[in-house]
Amino acid sequence: LHIQNNMTDLLWVVVVAFFIALVLSFAIGANDTANSFGTSVGSKVLTLRQAYLLATLVETCGAVLLGYKVANTIRTGVVDVSVYNQSEKELMIGQLSTLSGCAGWLMMATLFKLPVSTTHSIVGATIGYSLVLRGLNGIRWSNIGFIVASWFLSPVLSGCITSIFYLLINSLILKQDDQFNAGLKVLPYLYFFTFSINIFSIFYDGTEMLYFDKIPLYGICIISIGIALTVALVIHSVHLEDCKICPVAYVLPKENEQPLERETEITGGRVNCITQIKKFFKPETKEESQCIKLFNFLQIFSACFGGFAHGGNDVSIWMLYHTNSVYSDDEGPTIWLLLYGAAGMVIGLWVLGHRVIYTVGEGLTELNAISGFCVELGSAFTVLFASKLGLPISTTHCKIGSVVFVGLLRWRKKVNFATFRNIVLSWFITLPATGLFSAALVALLRKVLNYSYPILWLICDVCIIYMQPLLNHSFKKIFQ
Repeated sequence: LHIQNNMTDLLWVVVVAFFIALVLSFAIGANDTANSFGTSVGSKVLTLRQAYLLATLVETCGAVLLGYKVANTIRTGVVDVSVYNQSEKELMIGQLSTLSGCAGWLMMATLFKLPVSTTHSIVGATIGYSLVLRGLNGIRWSNIGFIVASWFLSPVLSGCITSIFYLLINSLILKQDDQFNAGLKVLPYLYFFTFSINIFSIFYDGTEMLYFDKIPLYGICIISIGIALTVALVIHSVHLEDCKICPVAYVLPKENEQPLERETEITGGRVNCITQIKKFFKPETKEESQCIKLFNFLQIFSACFGGFAHGGNDVSIWMLYHTNSVYSDDEGPTIWLLLYGAAGMVIGLWVLGHRVIYTVGEGLTELNAISGFCVELGSAFTVLFASKLGLPISTTHCKIGSVVFVGLLRWRKKVNFATFRNIVLSWFITLPATGLFSAALVALLRKVLNYSYPILWLICDVCIIYMQPLLNHSFKKIFQ
């Protein structure tokens, strides 16, 4: 590692940011992981400990394999970093404030059991420091407008798509006289659709570490369909013997056949059609326990896919320090840095994850494996569909919207609107709260550096003289 002469006085920013990044990953694990496993715990498919173990595995694998690809969308999409050209030190201090503001808000939201968007938290903190350092100059207000629109777009769009999935399952399975047998017939198709969607989302524009980004679109389609078809055939063969065949005794004997009437009332068919439509949109059916169990593994697989795709961490402060420029063309973080972030997320999950998990899984409405699977599939499909169209979507908002919409569809299961109201209010507060955290910290740091700069310079100079060899050796192992 080579530390540039005009940046060595801010080595402390990198050191402090390195530890604050661990706090932020801790907060992300405590809050955001509920997106993936909250419904599985709420539907009683997984115990809390089982969810922790699975989340530890898939979150770590996802952070290492999918998090290898560096994305600068947040850093450059909200603020025009060119206004900080030749002022890289200010940008570093600003991004240190961003990490701190985001971590502080996520921890506070977790303590109050409120699931909030990590992306929106970082955006709010970025706006906060930029307003202090550059005023209104450089902020991309059109992108902020899209983020505000996502507060309404994400939950509604995901809720509608999830409702469609639930209504289809309700019509094809739950409305049938024999729910279990109907479920066995539909199950392979559900596995095919679930695996094809999730496998496609992993490979499409995927990690550079495994060269997924080199696979053409038709290749991704072949891989996704091939894996999904294989899984569907395995499920069909496993449950083939469980399918019930109608006994001969239940077939109406030929001598009992009756001739049809020559005339029929046409209004009867009309009323029947209206009744069927009303029944389709009012799923007042009782879900049999044997049928619900068919969806247990679908629920688990969906949660694991969601947790795998959830990994990733921001390393822009390190890239800025390393290149001495606001523009970074580095290849990306190494596996050690990704494991560092994954470790923080796992620790946060085990320590405080239960608070938000129970809010998502039990605090809003009662869930089972069927409704929980629809929530996972609907929100995953929404995130994939919207991200490819460039629509601003929050995974957290999608999950909450899906849970509430499914709760409203299942008429006998009440939605806790008081909890939902508190969650929505936290979404509105996220941007200004993180912005205030970040703005206050960057203003304090700037004032301290301005008034106490000679003293800080002396302290930093002494520390660097004695610690630079050790820091160079340590950072070289971690980042290179």
